[in-house]
Amino acid sequence: MLEAIFEFFGEFLLQILAEAFVELGFHSLAEPFRRRPNPWLASLGFFLLGAICGGLSLIAFRHNLVPPAWRLANLVLTPLASGACMALIGKWRARHRHAVLRIDRFAYGYLFALGMAIVRYFLAS
Repeated sequence: MLEAIFEFFGEFLLQILAEAFVELGFHSLAEPFRRRPNPWLASLGFFLLGAICGGLSLIAFRHNLVPPAWRLANLVLTPLASGACMALIGKWRARHRHAVLRIDRFAYGYLFALGMAIVRYFLAS
């Protein structure tokens, strides 16, 4: 049981780290592109970026880090937790007067993590 908990948190940590790297990339690219894109297209973009990161993560972590009995729960709960973490990061960034990008909001962080989790759920062995 303890091993399953560690594997669940490993999957969660993997998604948070991937989101942090994408956020870093967006912050570095955001300045030249000040106009706000369509939120629906941005939602799709974050989902697709998450799916791409999920596919890339399969190179390093070919097997699923979560045992089969927990995989569906991981598919539902991990994106919710990741979205909540991104919302907290967004609040922290706003409080410290840093630029807040779309991924710093719950919905976009959730969509990113959901895309990543869906790819890992269906493609990881």
